[in-house]
Amino acid sequence: MNRNPALIHSEHPLVMGVLNVTPDSFSDGGQFDTFTQAVDHVRQMSAAGADIIDIGGESTRPGAAPVSVQQELDRVIPVIEALSQEVTFSIDTSKPEVMRAAVKAGAGIINDVCALRGEGALQVVAELGVPVCLMHMQGEPRTMQTAPRYTDVVHEIKAFFLERVEACNKAGIQKNNIIIDPGFGFGKTLQHNLLLLKHLKVFVDTGFPVLAGISRKSMFGQLLDLPVDERSAASLAAAVVAVMSGARIIRTHDVKPTVEALKVCYSIQSVTADT
Repeated sequence: MNRNPALIHSEHPLVMGVLNVTPDSFSDGGQFDTFTQAVDHVRQMSAAGADIIDIGGESTRPGAAPVSVQQELDRVIPVIEALSQEVTFSIDTSKPEVMRAAVKAGAGIINDVCALRGEGALQVVAELGVPVCLMHMQGEPRTMQTAPRYTDVVHEIKAFFLERVEACNKAGIQKNNIIIDPGFGFGKTLQHNLLLLKHLKVFVDTGFPVLAGISRKSMFGQLLDLPVDERSAASLAAAVVAVMSGARIIRTHDVKPTVEALKVCYSIQSVTADT
């Protein structure tokens, strides 16, 4: 099984390729929801340089219908079992049953948009002992974009992470297994998203690896009046800003250009003066 906990602490920024094995995800719903399509896309993203493949079987776009545990398992487990020797998978789920089955099948990271607030999630992740990404979301996926409000979005979300980290520690989850994700687009207005990106260093300074999931988000549609399939350049610009601010993982639908852009970022960050 391709599991490498040290991967999340890599010196160079990592690219996490998105694989939605769903009919209704906001960007690529229905494109990869058969086994053959999903496997082919994983291999394409891996060949393009993806360090991690984030596989999800339930859409979290606003208004998406929930799916059962069995539906989610049927969508993701065969793909993980088929390719876990070739790639590092993260499982995008909030269901403890799916977390457990995915890790058993070969997934090496858990990516939870609910930050382990679901019943039994903390205990399962502590037991499994794999890295976990805690994402911030105001509300829940079906209604999260209904008038989200904050007094100070950056510091409220930082406080949220400190609370969740404490809960993780109490449950027995090691600090070096925790990643944090501010949750761009999850219960945030355009202004909230821009403020989070502008002040991303606040989260970097917590010492936890920061994941930025900003690929093709509606914020770019609002800014530029572009449909989902024309937001790649805007997503790339935001990814560069995030990495130059200290983000360690970029979650993206567009792997190859993101890999290339992040290589440039890392080269700039790591260059030293001639002696």
